[in-house]
Amino acid sequence: MAGDWLTPICAYCERSDPGFWAEPVNALSNAAFLVAAGLAAWRLRRAGTADVPAFLLSALVAVVGVGSFLFHTLAVRWSLLADVIPIALFIYAYFLLAMRRYFDLGIGAALATTVAFAAVNLGLEPILDGLTGRSMDALTNGSIGYAPAILALAGVAAGLLAPQGCRLGPARHEAGRALLGIAALFAVSLAFRTFDRAVCPVWPLGTHALWHLLNAGVLYGLIAVAARYRRRRS
Repeated sequence: MAGDWLTPICAYCERSDPGFWAEPVNALSNAAFLVAAGLAAWRLRRAGTADVPAFLLSALVAVVGVGSFLFHTLAVRWSLLADVIPIALFIYAYFLLAMRRYFDLGIGAALATTVAFAAVNLGLEPILDGLTGRSMDALTNGSIGYAPAILALAGVAAGLLAPQGCRLGPARHEAGRALLGIAALFAVSLAFRTFDRAVCPVWPLGTHALWHLLNAGVLYGLIAVAARYRRRRS
């Protein structure tokens, strides 16, 4: 059983052997997450507001960078968990914050909605596998797991852009437009993740590092929008 946790994983174009520095570009590009985390925390401190959820999300972005670095250097099963768990925690934590901050749901309703989102997120891939008779994970290079996150982000943006009664609040409109733009950036970054292996014959480094760079921008943008919305509503 212990050997399973140390089984080497060759998941990306850049890796050609199980060595620690077999993915130097993928590994070092995780510095973008640390920069995003530091910049987000600096902006929050500069704003002078005690936005604890936003600060915690900033710290989680740094954990995402460290976990991803571990996976792209060690590339074994336990380091895969160090990579994917912090990302999942950020997705669900931000969704919960969105329900509370953008839509003013009570804690019970926000938690229930987040649990429902998690169920959809976990169930989508098996359902699609059953409908198509093929592995969506293999077809998308593992990117199918992020599809619900993009849909949820676009849905939150659409909800903010929907008029409340006869008017559309300026803070809601600004946040909705910003989140829609971030969803588009997320889609582009996910495309780079998806096509990493496909470009191997012409670009041996692959495109996974671009997923890191753009996704760091996505996470920073999400925190910035949430913090700015809180300040404009207060």
